Amino acid sequence: MADGTGIIADADIEGLIACPECDALYRAADVAPGSRATCARCHSVLISPRRHAGMAIIALAMTAVVLVAGSLWFPFLRIEARGLWQEATLWEVATSFIGGPLLLVSLAVTAAIVVLPLARAMLILYTLVPIVFDRPPRPLAARAFRLAEEMRPWSMAEIFAIGCAVSLVKIADLAQVSLGPAFWMFAGLVVVTVAQDQIVCRWSVWHSISPN
Repeated sequence: MADGTGIIADADIEGLIACPECDALYRAADVAPGSRATCARCHSVLISPRRHAGMAIIALAMTAVVLVAGSLWFPFLRIEARGLWQEATLWEVATSFIGGPLLLVSLAVTAAIVVLPLARAMLILYTLVPIVFDRPPRPLAARAFRLAEEMRPWSMAEIFAIGCAVSLVKIADLAQVSLGPAFWMFAGLVVVTVAQDQIVCRWSVWHSISPN
């Protein structure tokens, strides 16, 4: 065990916490805000409460909703060549292959970069807003948070951003490419999503939803 948190292996079934990486079992104990409990086997972080983390997570989730909406509305990029130009929004970029042979690819891209980040943010708001404001958890809050966690590996906004950067470098010699406001909003969404995942103490959320 690390960081002196008092979590003990080989505990009874009540109050156990499992390492998400190696499945080692420990007994959960109170951890001081700013400290963290780590797995003795693989050193993964198990509990890491922070003061005022709930309000920060809510603010980041609301920011994510605004950034997704803005990135869908404003131009994502502008391509100009030989006096001709074309602008495209993020939605047009993501759905560019709908109706063609790559329909499934287009739907998967749209889900990974638009639907899932927005859905995760809404589910987190649904789960945390009542808890942070000292109200009882909403119905199905546990299912909502579990679904948000299951979506996390499939929310690939950062992968899409890297792919766009590589593509823009390749076509820079063929046309003049200008990045629109939506591109920077989407880049901000990547940063906000990463920051939110780093702040969330999942054990604390589960404990708040169901103390028993």
